[in-house]
Amino acid sequence: MAAHDHLSLCLCDLIRLLWSLLLPCLYLCLLLTAILVLLVTGLRMWLQRARSARRARENCPTVAFFHPYCNAGGGGERVLWCALRALQNRYQDVSFVVYTGDQGVTGEQIVDGARRRFDIRLPRPVTFVFLKHRLLVEAAVYPHFTLLGQSVGSIFLGWEALTEFVPDVYLDSMGYAFTLPLFRYLGGCRVGSYVHYPTVSTDMLAVVRERNPRFNHADFISSNPVLSALKVVYYCAFALLYGLAGSCSHVVMVNSTWTLGPHPGAVARAQPHLRGFRPEKDHRLQVRSFRKLLDRKGAGPEREALTLVLIGGCRNEEDEERVLMLRGLCQELGVADRVEFKLNIPFEELKRELTGATIGLHTMWNEHFGIGVVECMAAGAVILAHKSGGPKLDIVVPHDGHPTGFLAG
Repeated sequence: MAAHDHLSLCLCDLIRLLWSLLLPCLYLCLLLTAILVLLVTGLRMWLQRARSARRARENCPTVAFFHPYCNAGGGGERVLWCALRALQNRYQDVSFVVYTGDQGVTGEQIVDGARRRFDIRLPRPVTFVFLKHRLLVEAAVYPHFTLLGQSVGSIFLGWEALTEFVPDVYLDSMGYAFTLPLFRYLGGCRVGSYVHYPTVSTDMLAVVRERNPRFNHADFISSNPVLSALKVVYYCAFALLYGLAGSCSHVVMVNSTWTLGPHPGAVARAQPHLRGFRPEKDHRLQVRSFRKLLDRKGAGPEREALTLVLIGGCRNEEDEERVLMLRGLCQELGVADRVEFKLNIPFEELKRELTGATIGLHTMWNEHFGIGVVECMAAGAVILAHKSGGPKLDIVVPHDGHPTGFLAG
């Protein structure tokens, strides 16, 4: 009985202690909330004063694009320059700014690169804001929890962009959704986003649930049910945050049905997808498939007529390392003499390569759209694309009851 009374007294003392701490904790939370509100309000007023001063000087509104890799040669960059050209032609009294993390180049060199790669000429100049901390969104910095790390890093990079220049309209054209709340609520901007490829999607969740190893799902995780379950929880939590950040956008633009859902000559040339040497493009599969094709042809003139041409852009050292690995794979499979690499080629050379291609080869799983597929088809190549994503839903589809290409799973 005495032990029971002692336990009751201990419980009562604990409850009284917790109750006595409740009010101080509540007051502390209210104080911290008030400080946060005042801080956000102060920052917003400071940023809006900066924008008002700029508007008074320039007397015209400004639209800013957030594209840290604007000097790369991928499909997303083509969209950026096409969008800038279209907007400049339509809105003569609007200034345009591009936030970029490219260092060691000038704005004129970036614009000239777009002209050479895509044959896109802007009707008038744009202003470039050069960001110093693009490293914060580099995947190599975050070997684990890469999506989360890059997203948090994008917030800091977005803050640098916002403090350097406060626009009237902010457009995220590279998929950094976590920058949207910054520009909307702190910068007081109208915000829009172009989703070239969703950061996380239901297909990515399905890969983890099904424990299917891919370039972004390591074997040691897919083979372990506990780690796979934890990664599903991580992806679901991240998807929730990603959705909340994306909901801050006033306007959202996508490039395909799949993205909307979550979101001839003597020599036959197999032409793969035409963009960057990134892991999701699965160039290794292209090389291995080409090796199987050569094996089926055997020795003879048909085999000698086959050449695989890999065309793409190298943005950084990581892309260059992937090209070296692909060259090594070609040596390993004995096809190095039948595979050509063409890196960062100008637009005119790209057109020559396309017109000489017989087959357009595309191997990316769940490609968001597939502008390279469209380019190959427009050049008259027979397309063989991955049976998923944009190529399946929007591009390699029957026309007037006739097939427009081939899909492979």
